[in-house]
Amino acid sequence: MSYTRTIGLGSALRRATFSPKPVRNVPAFRSVIVRRSIQTQSLKPEEGTVILNTQRLARPSSPHFTIYQPQLTWIGSIVHRVTGTGLSVLLYGFSLAYLFAPSTFSSANIIEFAAGLPEWVKVVEKTILAAPFAFHSFNGLRHLTWDTGKFLSLKGAYRTGYAVLGATAITTVALVLL
Repeated sequence: MSYTRTIGLGSALRRATFSPKPVRNVPAFRSVIVRRSIQTQSLKPEEGTVILNTQRLARPSSPHFTIYQPQLTWIGSIVHRVTGTGLSVLLYGFSLAYLFAPSTFSSANIIEFAAGLPEWVKVVEKTILAAPFAFHSFNGLRHLTWDTGKFLSLKGAYRTGYAVLGATAITTVALVLL
């Protein structure tokens, strides 16, 4: 209301608002109202969807990788999701393979196959399995400590992030050397 009083339209707006409808439709009053010069057109739902999808493709991803500096917190979050997805795909894939071909994927066949591999292939495969498992496990424990309300500050988040990375490295080396 203070804005209308400042420009001096308060009483005019009140009169226009509370006046009877026939007075509002007077041609003199209609000429005072500013008309928009925007043209609109009706679209089919499919055309509207196409326009909306092209607008969505032009939007930046979140977080916008070209603007924000990579930080340990969101990189850790992305890696946690990727390792969880990868480990789940491996588990369910092996389970389905064992379900459909139990004689091919039996423990004896897998041990026999792994024994025939060169040593460097075994080390690479162990590393590929051990690193995501260790990171996902320790980062899961980190999230559980956050659920208790501890280490929620920025300093605490970075400390636990570096602790997860260190524990992942040590555990990966230990698991590969087994």
